Amino acid sequence: MSFAKLTASTLAIAAMTTGVAVARDQVQVAGSSTVLPYASIVAEAFGENFDFPTPVVESGGSSAGLKRFCEGVGENTIDIANASRAIREKEIAACAEAGVTDIIEVRIGYDGIVFASQLNGPEFTAFTENDIFNALAPKVMVDGELVDNPHTKWSDFNADLPDAEILAFIPGTKHGTREVFEEKVIAAGCEATGAMEAMIAGGMSEDDAEDACLMVRTDGMSVDIDGDYTETLARIDANTNAIGVFGLAFYENNTDKLKVATMSGVEPTTETIAAGDYPVSRPLYFYIKKAHIGVIPGLKEYAEFFVADEIAGPDGPLSNYGLVADPELAATQAMIANEETMN
Repeated sequence: MSFAKLTASTLAIAAMTTGVAVARDQVQVAGSSTVLPYASIVAEAFGENFDFPTPVVESGGSSAGLKRFCEGVGENTIDIANASRAIREKEIAACAEAGVTDIIEVRIGYDGIVFASQLNGPEFTAFTENDIFNALAPKVMVDGELVDNPHTKWSDFNADLPDAEILAFIPGTKHGTREVFEEKVIAAGCEATGAMEAMIAGGMSEDDAEDACLMVRTDGMSVDIDGDYTETLARIDANTNAIGVFGLAFYENNTDKLKVATMSGVEPTTETIAAGDYPVSRPLYFYIKKAHIGVIPGLKEYAEFFVADEIAGPDGPLSNYGLVADPELAATQAMIANEETMN
């Protein structure tokens, strides 16, 4: 793959034609803490192999990154937003209101959401979606009735789980990981245990029941973490009985501190995610502000470099950190080359 470099004169012309002044020469990226390690690896390699400055990559969560991305067009706004979920319609509308009308969506691959705990802690090695729902939902089914969650220990509802106090550190609501956790774990458990059906039978509309199925208890047993995974890891280090929700890549970089649980009998690995066997996986993205291409030096080159076979392919360095290569990577490469925006 060829990565052609823009000359200074070309950039100057592009700046005049797009109406965006060149006041910085570094690509600026913010967003998902899940995508952060991948973007950081790529940024460092990009700086070492290209005649462009190393891109500045910040975290903050998918929602926070997309909010900054949608603030407008210009050198005072970021060029790329990393996200562990797809951009929402309301975010696209917010972007459009601020003049960000041409957005390129880049799917870089896939990741799994895992449940991990202290190496020397209780044997949290096997969960189902029902277990997580029964531990963390505000209302659960007990003896056929929907009641306020009475469970204080994991063994209260599943004798195969440890006789340990329930304590879970989960991503805060600004993180894309939270949305996937809610939909693929909490909501799945809500439906499977019959809680959703009971809510509707009790007079809730289907929409209200779906919303209620995403809720978590607020009595201290489920704790939102607004920081990145390092904060979750620190909390687990300080709480022997705790479990935490992580991206697969972060867990694989901390196997000296954490042990991971299976979900519905499937171990989270790049192989089980690629095969579609692991139930809690999701695509990862970054979003490019097309108006900044040709204006911010190295922006398109960075994006092309990120999804090159040598980087994001199955034998690339990102796979060593848990990224599952996208089988449609070639189509993504062509989309960036052609600067194709979202419909």
